[in-house]
Amino acid sequence: MSAPHLQRLTRELNDIVKNPDHSIHVEYNDEDLTTINALLIGPASTAYGLGMFDFRMSFGKDYPTNPPKVVITTTNGGRTRFNPNLYATGKVCLSILGTWRGEPGEQWSSAHGISSVLLSIHSLMGDNPYLNEPGFENSMNNPEHKKQADAYNKKIRHETIRISVCQRLEGYLGIDSKGLKLPVEKDDDSIPVRRPHQPHEDICKQIFLMYYQLYLDAIKEASTGVNKGQLFLITRFESTGNQMAGTYDYESLERRLIIIRKFLDEETESWADEGRKLKEVWGPVATLQRQYEEVVAKLQKENNTITMELDEGSPLTWTMIYFGRPMTNLDGGMWKIRIQFSSRFPEEAPRIQFKTPFFHPNVTEDGVPWLDIRRADHVEDYIKAITNLLERDDPCSDPSTLLNPEASKMYWNDRKEYNRKLRRVIDLRNGNFVSCHCFHLHTYYPAYLAIDALSYCKNSQCAVTPEK
Repeated sequence: MSAPHLQRLTRELNDIVKNPDHSIHVEYNDEDLTTINALLIGPASTAYGLGMFDFRMSFGKDYPTNPPKVVITTTNGGRTRFNPNLYATGKVCLSILGTWRGEPGEQWSSAHGISSVLLSIHSLMGDNPYLNEPGFENSMNNPEHKKQADAYNKKIRHETIRISVCQRLEGYLGIDSKGLKLPVEKDDDSIPVRRPHQPHEDICKQIFLMYYQLYLDAIKEASTGVNKGQLFLITRFESTGNQMAGTYDYESLERRLIIIRKFLDEETESWADEGRKLKEVWGPVATLQRQYEEVVAKLQKENNTITMELDEGSPLTWTMIYFGRPMTNLDGGMWKIRIQFSSRFPEEAPRIQFKTPFFHPNVTEDGVPWLDIRRADHVEDYIKAITNLLERDDPCSDPSTLLNPEASKMYWNDRKEYNRKLRRVIDLRNGNFVSCHCFHLHTYYPAYLAIDALSYCKNSQCAVTPEK
């Protein structure tokens, strides 16, 4: 039988998988549960918004009697302190971990666990982290403290994008800040050495593709009021070796984001090219071919709203066509969705993109969806997630899943206008634009109705002109 601390860790990890938090991801080795790598996504409305922060948790045999040891590893090589409680050395200063004295009742107990620790750390990334510094809790009545708090948020916003997003993705892609490929390490036979596994690499690439436009929007907003080359303000509680020092350069960050997106798109296309060049189906690719045949057979029996085909016969590139169900907002619409696999599936998740525009809070303007799914071994799980996204009555409202600000704002503030905009996108895509002059309005009539546009107008004298 497993040791008590391993049994407890197994239960907790199973609970996390069953009840996932969209802002918390954990990765671990089944053969050694005593070390867990956690990824926290910064709360969307804060200076840490949509940043990606790594933590390493180490558990002793005395767990859960005693807390785990936790360090933050997103520190810019030990040079950047991201929070009064998150030191450049990696120390996480938190009463629940015993690294800060705290108030009575805030200390560790065996009722705590992985989730409560990570949620406590996540809560540090709030609207005003300056107030996390002991003694500064009630300092906002002081104009100088308020000025420092504002400056602190501004530099956190900059470094969140620079370090937790740009630096991270450039490392995964093997490029420098200018987009130049870094030298590849080779062995004695001049064969490239396989790069060591990076925890959360795949999920971070997926996250970048989802949040790419939001990162650009954040840069546009944050760059107002600061000048290129302007020094960060060093706050009262920061000290040499444990601070956030640097200069603002949002122009460079924007360029780096664009370069990263270009490389990721090229990487996705390289998967497609690999599939087209396959001379034989083997290993994971053979598994995908078998899953494709199973999915198609099932769809033909059970579903009349989805068709599936392979691009140029490649098991690595699937094209899903979804037809909107009658009597719903999607009635008459047709969406083409590309599911691009890597030959390393399921270790690498597929990259999914709506090739037909879809106006939805959980889908980016360029078609990258947020899907309610964690790593799955069968493609059917992804198809179910895509279908659920299309057909669920209400979009997911978690801030970390809102990828289209215009659609999100319209859906929750003006549902009628949102539905009208959705129908307009569908009808423009699938039909004609019809201008009815007698009513002085524009109406969109879908082509699938196959009715003469004139029949829509009750006024026989009206000139109704279909336009492409």
